[in-house]
Amino acid sequence: MIGFNKPYFTGKEVDYILEAVSREKISGNGHFTNLCQSFLEKRYGIPKVLLTTSCTDALEMAALLINTSPGDEVIMPSYTFVSTANAFVLRGANIIFADSSADSPNIDVDHLEGLITSKTKAIVVVHYAGFCCDMDKVMSIAARHGLCVIEDAAQAIESTYKGKPLGSIGHLGCFSFHETKNIISGEGGALLINDPSFIKRAEIIWEKGTNRSAFFKGEVDKYSWMDIGSSFLPSEITAAFLWAQLEKIEDIQNKRHLIWDSYYENLKPLHEKGFVRLPFLPSFCKHNAHIFYLVCNTEKEKEELLNYLNDHGVNAIFHYLSLHKSSFYQSKYQGKELYACDGYASKLIRLPLYFELDVISTQYITDSIIKFYNERTR
Repeated sequence: MIGFNKPYFTGKEVDYILEAVSREKISGNGHFTNLCQSFLEKRYGIPKVLLTTSCTDALEMAALLINTSPGDEVIMPSYTFVSTANAFVLRGANIIFADSSADSPNIDVDHLEGLITSKTKAIVVVHYAGFCCDMDKVMSIAARHGLCVIEDAAQAIESTYKGKPLGSIGHLGCFSFHETKNIISGEGGALLINDPSFIKRAEIIWEKGTNRSAFFKGEVDKYSWMDIGSSFLPSEITAAFLWAQLEKIEDIQNKRHLIWDSYYENLKPLHEKGFVRLPFLPSFCKHNAHIFYLVCNTEKEKEELLNYLNDHGVNAIFHYLSLHKSSFYQSKYQGKELYACDGYASKLIRLPLYFELDVISTQYITDSIIKFYNERTR
């Protein structure tokens, strides 16, 4: 069986973890935390980055920073992971789910403004598979209505919009370093603070609501409870693992692009014949080869293809179900039908993609898909 995902280890992770232990400080905000944060700040031009224990935590920090309150409305795509919504639901917000674009699972920017009301607090965009929507339009709409923009860039490290790193465009951004992502630390994430006015309070929220960070920088002579917060920062063990990955980010990205491009070129004839739909490649976006997906024409066809691939030793899988139709939220949802979103939920398939996937396996996967469609058309 060709597995869907396999975590990649550079070989330095254990060395750095042992170094963290030898420094006799394994709680958060130490040597390796600072290395990782500085790397991300410099590479992506972020005024301040704070490592978190997960992207979920980064999103929850974002919800706190913008003062999300009961009754506020937050707009986001329904085609996303539950953490995107949970972060704001926990603060009492009402989620206004937007449809996906016809071209991609990302939020439909053209119908975004019609969802804004006097209660709208923020717009959350999700860069699905490392692809982005038209961020200039999003930021322009937000500016007209005085809204915050939060980029859920969990899948988008190294992707760009018109040359700007994803996660660096909105007021706040969030990365994930979960073991399924391009760069990993098992669990882990980062809050990207692009609006400097959020920095001071973010450090307090990050440190359980205290000004402990300021104390360790010598800015105050003691620290105390200043605000709401939680234990959002990861241990030095997690940061040490992450540092080994960040050092090899270009090697990891180069290999993933080779695999992604191989899939695209081999399956392009099926796309041209209308058998499947491959990812749309907008001119303004450079993706990061995080996910290779295809969209079948019907849900029945998707199920048949998934069964066929798994029967032939390929662990291909589907992805998100529409959040507005979830058992938790469907009774609360009062919006319109989200046809594009539901289409991706019912017809999208993800193929295996990880660093150690070899050329022979990639070829076998695409050959199997082509064979499936050849047999269907006989």
